[in-house]
Amino acid sequence: MRLAQRLVVNSFVVATLLVGIVLFAVERRVTERVRAEEPAATAIASDEFLAKVRRDIVIAGLAALLVGVALAQVLAAPVARPIEELRDVARGLAAGDLTQRPSRAIAGGEVADLAEALRRLAEQLEARLQALHGEEALLVALTESLNEGVIAVDARQRVVRINATARQLLRLREPVPFPADFLPRDRTLREALAAVLSGSDATPDEVRVDDRTLSLTARPLPGGGAVLALYDLTPIRRLEAVRRDFVANVSHELRTPLTVIGGFVETLQDEELPPALRRQFLGMAESNVRRMQRIVDDLLDLSRIESGGWIPNPVDLDFAAIAAEVLAPLQTAAAAKGVDLRTELPPGAPALYMDPTAVRQILSNLSENALRHTTSGAVVLFAVPEDGGMRIGVRDTGSGIGADHLPRIFERFYRADPGRAREVGGTGLGLSIVRHLAEAHGGTVNAESNAGVGTTISAWVPGPEHTAADDTAAAAD
Repeated sequence: MRLAQRLVVNSFVVATLLVGIVLFAVERRVTERVRAEEPAATAIASDEFLAKVRRDIVIAGLAALLVGVALAQVLAAPVARPIEELRDVARGLAAGDLTQRPSRAIAGGEVADLAEALRRLAEQLEARLQALHGEEALLVALTESLNEGVIAVDARQRVVRINATARQLLRLREPVPFPADFLPRDRTLREALAAVLSGSDATPDEVRVDDRTLSLTARPLPGGGAVLALYDLTPIRRLEAVRRDFVANVSHELRTPLTVIGGFVETLQDEELPPALRRQFLGMAESNVRRMQRIVDDLLDLSRIESGGWIPNPVDLDFAAIAAEVLAPLQTAAAAKGVDLRTELPPGAPALYMDPTAVRQILSNLSENALRHTTSGAVVLFAVPEDGGMRIGVRDTGSGIGADHLPRIFERFYRADPGRAREVGGTGLGLSIVRHLAEAHGGTVNAESNAGVGTTISAWVPGPEHTAADDTAAAAD
């Protein structure tokens, strides 16, 4: 029942009681007065007179009630309407609709004060909610921009917040909230989570999830729950392994010729050594010195390219002329082994757009490597237009490379057959230099091989159109 109706009903009940009391008192007073003044002979006439009086009083009372109810209805509406409006506004605010406001038409008295207080309350709630939304958006933006994975777990062991980095590291796709049991079942992680949920601190540690090494930091929350922070240490550990391998490989590569040279020097100090043997030992020492020099030169070239100290200056080049220049020093060694050296370039092929020094070094490294591992057949330098650029490389009929070694042949000092590679004099850095030179041009490298059949190693570099487009996009960024 609405407020106005309740007011009318209450007014009707009160008015009825008041009218009834008044009518009862009037009728009693009139009856006593009439009977006291009229003689007994006229009792019948008095009763008739009293009946008419009662009827008139009832009619007047009913009329008064009807008029009172009508007036109550009219008077209750202005009182009930603003109260009902305030009720609707309060319900809307409670439901989360902070746009609700009492109308300015409510004026005068305590109801107007209540409307003003409700209006201020709604404005304050809206301002605070907007501030909370802003803080929430800022918090989300901060956590999502972190390179660390952040996971918030409540006291009921439910993950209530997780950023994109943590999802990627832990390979989680479930929408929040979800049980903490969905987290990886790593013992260190579980023990750290259990410790912080119980209110104690956990020592930062490392966890292993799939193929990743993660740094784990866990902290308890004041109101119960925990926050886990994960940082991917995999690239760091990989770099540390590469550094260790690099130091070990360089030490090994330099120690071998140094040992040989040291032994020859000790032998050459013998004054009775025959001249022929002395010349042989000096030649072998010179060969090892040159090997060390090649290793040092390759290391310096690799370091300069990787550090960005070398920037390619591509120009249009004649591939056939450069290939002939690269193959000329190898003709004697190839003829001794019975290996055919040749160049393949399709008719109408565009000019090669590369840095002259880089293309010579790429072709030299690839052709020397191919000839080193080819005992018969041919070593072919080729260039083929491909995808708006050129693919250049070397194809041989040598011993080939096993499929398990192909993904790693561009790593520094990696050899599919270490013993044979050192025997024929390779430094183990040539293919790594080829890869870095190609990538410096915005290109890629590729290796295809079948053991016992031959190997094809190539580098794709973009043409001048692609390079200009990339430079324009970089300048725009």
